[in-house]
Amino acid sequence: MPWEPGSADWVPFEEWLASPERKLMHDAKPQLKALTSAGLALGGLAFDSLIAGWLLRPSGIDKTLADLVRRYLAEELPVSDPNQLVPADDGAGVATEAWFTFRVVDSLRGVLDERDTRVLSEIELPTLRVLARMETNGVAIDAPLLGSLSAELGQRIDGLAAEAFQVLGHELNLGSPKQLQQVLFEELGMPKTRSTKTGYSTDADSLADLMESNPHPFVDLLLQHRDASKLRQIIDTLERGIGPDGRIHTTYAQTGTTTGRISSNDPNLQNIPIRADEGRRMRAAFMRGDGYETLLTADYSQIEMRIMAHLSQDEGLIEAFNSGEDLHRFVGSRVFGVEPPEVSPAMRTKVKAMSYGLAYGLSAFGLSKQLRIDTSEARQLMTDYFARFGAVRDYLRNVVEQARADGYTETIFGRRRPFPDLNSPNRVLRDNAERQALNAPIQGSAADIMKIAMIEIAADMRQQELESRMLLQVHDELVFEVAAGEWDALAGIVTTRMGSAAQLRVPLDVQLGRGDNWDEAAH
Repeated sequence: MPWEPGSADWVPFEEWLASPERKLMHDAKPQLKALTSAGLALGGLAFDSLIAGWLLRPSGIDKTLADLVRRYLAEELPVSDPNQLVPADDGAGVATEAWFTFRVVDSLRGVLDERDTRVLSEIELPTLRVLARMETNGVAIDAPLLGSLSAELGQRIDGLAAEAFQVLGHELNLGSPKQLQQVLFEELGMPKTRSTKTGYSTDADSLADLMESNPHPFVDLLLQHRDASKLRQIIDTLERGIGPDGRIHTTYAQTGTTTGRISSNDPNLQNIPIRADEGRRMRAAFMRGDGYETLLTADYSQIEMRIMAHLSQDEGLIEAFNSGEDLHRFVGSRVFGVEPPEVSPAMRTKVKAMSYGLAYGLSAFGLSKQLRIDTSEARQLMTDYFARFGAVRDYLRNVVEQARADGYTETIFGRRRPFPDLNSPNRVLRDNAERQALNAPIQGSAADIMKIAMIEIAADMRQQELESRMLLQVHDELVFEVAAGEWDALAGIVTTRMGSAAQLRVPLDVQLGRGDNWDEAAH
């Protein structure tokens, strides 16, 4: 009997769906969206086996119910043969999938400890509901503006290619590594870059190094051509993602990263350049929808460094944030031994790179490459930095050693990330694991804080019956569509909930912006 909305035969089922009775699901978000679009409410969501499996193995590949059945039940979920035009076996039906989901959930519950269970129930499942609503809302797009920018970039790409061919005296495929290798290292006789399986690298970093050590107009034009081509590809992806309602409905993946960060795809809204002029024009195409007054953007300021100050308990960093002084100017004054007003832009750039680089396991060699300075100068900069902020050095050392002993790192809220390779005999694997372990508690804590803020903001908006909508989550930023007359109420909710999502030793600073489009609302 097919389902008919409001049919008396289906009322008991609809009431059960909406009730607080516990529901166990696998990959609940698309199912929740489908139910919502059909006018049905889902209450009592108590477990999502996809998210639970990811919490246990964030680096794993268990993305389907079949994967989890194989791992936790040592069985095979029936599947149809994709190579048969008319499959002899239809695979698992709905009832079979429900039965396997029930059994997988039971197995996962036996493996999840108290911390994992708390992260699942208090952070991830409520976040799932918020993301489902955001995906349904989408964001309004100025399609003609994107089209105009794409056409401009197309002309620039053609012009840069023509200039590059004129410099060489012949044409080539600028996207072909093999042809580029021949031109760069044979025809132009440039120094060899790092060796690859197919010759020598022609990636962006290698070309940038070549441009610095052996400037050449062809390399300069090639880099510009690549930048413009990448920007146009981003725009093309955005244009393909515009729905019939004139809005882009990205898909947020909760299980797409190992740190807990939310990722975006179809289209990816987290790869739009922030500082480039073209990136700003792309963001200007994201606009308030009809019937809404403005956009509101809210961004965490330097959240990872604030978490670093909290976890390391470094008195210098804590003082910097509590004093209200510009962080990098404050740190620069300590490192270089001058008063804050005397910190030059170059000094500030160096300590900023140092501060953020340390949280990602940046070495002296890596810092020298990033700042284009000698390795000896970078090493001395690190020495001077740690002489003033020794608790940061001690914390970072302890993170790796503790993870080596425990086998995992842990965020402020108990999210764990296993690192079995910390004890690997393979040095490359071990070094990579050490760098990742340095950052996991910081980036993971930032992810948890953002999710908690989103959950609480959404709850307050429902309680106050606001018509405004949460649209986007990009890195440390949220974007809202504000209904008429609701700015003050929404701004108050967002500022309060984002600022109180975690109790740290330093304040969580939240910056708000307002405008008709995403670029105008930047802060």
